[in-house]
Amino acid sequence: MQRDALALQRDALALQRDALALYRDALALQRDALTLYRDALALQGEALTLYWDALALQSIAKFNSLRINEMLYLVQFIFH
Repeated sequence: MQRDALALQRDALALQRDALALYRDALALQRDALTLYRDALALQGEALTLYWDALALQSIAKFNSLRINEMLYLVQFIFH
């Protein structure tokens, strides 16, 4: 009977060790997930910056296009 109790206690300790190892693994995975989330937020910030830069460049291109059209109109007006 005492031998059975000791065997059960050993099994319980082994299960506890396994549970702690799984808990450590879960914590490591959670840490990795948080790192990935932080990286994703940084990439999202960079994407927003690129978006604003693209909008600024688009505005500049539209302005330049208007200026070119204006110059072409003036050239046409002068030579006709």
